[in-house]
Amino acid sequence: MMAGQKLEEKIGKRGRAAVVVLGDIGRSPRMQYHALSLARQASLEVDIVAYGGSDPHAAILENRSIRIHKMTQLQVPHGLPKMLYPVILLCKELTQFFMLLWFLCYKIPAPDVFIVQNPPSVPTLVAVKWASWLRHSAIIVDWHNFGYTLLGLSMGSSSPFVKVYRWFEKHYGKMADGSLCVTQAMQHELAQNWEIKATVLYDQPPDFFHPASLEERHELFCRLSKDISHPHGFRDFVSSGYKEMGGNVVNENIFTYQDDSDIRLKSGRPVLVVSSTSWTADEDFGMLLEAAVMYDRRISAILDKDDSKEDGMVSEVSHGEKDCIYPMLLFIITGKGPERQKYEEQIKRLLRRVASDYTVTKGPFLT
Repeated sequence: MMAGQKLEEKIGKRGRAAVVVLGDIGRSPRMQYHALSLARQASLEVDIVAYGGSDPHAAILENRSIRIHKMTQLQVPHGLPKMLYPVILLCKELTQFFMLLWFLCYKIPAPDVFIVQNPPSVPTLVAVKWASWLRHSAIIVDWHNFGYTLLGLSMGSSSPFVKVYRWFEKHYGKMADGSLCVTQAMQHELAQNWEIKATVLYDQPPDFFHPASLEERHELFCRLSKDISHPHGFRDFVSSGYKEMGGNVVNENIFTYQDDSDIRLKSGRPVLVVSSTSWTADEDFGMLLEAAVMYDRRISAILDKDDSKEDGMVSEVSHGEKDCIYPMLLFIITGKGPERQKYEEQIKRLLRRVASDYTVTKGPFLT
């Protein structure tokens, strides 16, 4: 994980490492894995500096070598004039910078190494570099994306703020003692255009991940049945199946049922597709929507169904549809973000067999 002999010489003197995330640690699985690896494999004491919000995995909370230090997350008021955005952004970055310095230089013991997630680059990389000077620590940057490109989505790539942001990101990124990245494409980009030599570290699930047993799947979908089966009042094959079950979410769901003491899979159960997304412009979720539309229209043509009517949401599943060679599809999409409402409206308009609720977006397609 550590790159270069110079970096290795700095690690281990204090027996400590700090993992820095200017975001919700519960939604940063890769940085959680870093913390676990440092604690378990390198036998280091690990301090995580991040925002609160979602709880990290129990393996993090139960590990006595890992401590989480939660910063206060700043909330920017909505509805302010657009002309004030640069001023608000500058004030937010300065506040985050001094907050980070306070935690990295005072609240936690001096570590051998800081491992920092990028983006966000500003003020994270700057604050971590200053802290490393003051505490004589090494820095490893884990490149997940480029911060300036994400900022360019909201401010425009030609904005002077984006250009300044890119300079800070490149300048302080090059000053790191080591770099990790998630793909070979990013490794090539960093080497060719940023003069940064990064090591590709692919994500691998930790040992607490395992294929769910049939009993675990049955318990999960019985627990989720009510949420999945009542998508904003629209009727689809999931809602119809829920009605046929008589609302029994204890012993039966759309995938499994309990027969005495045995748990069994249902025949004709749907195919489950799960995706997480931040609902931002850099994640082109339209590709999945386009594929879903193609699938929906093809099945409608095969079944000779007219979905052109505005009230064409399906409320019943006929015998012929159940016997169709194409499987039913259930999409469960999780995440929060600015473009979620836009895509929900497109889903409702384009897909007559799709429903959504405020917790997850589901795309159950009849076949």
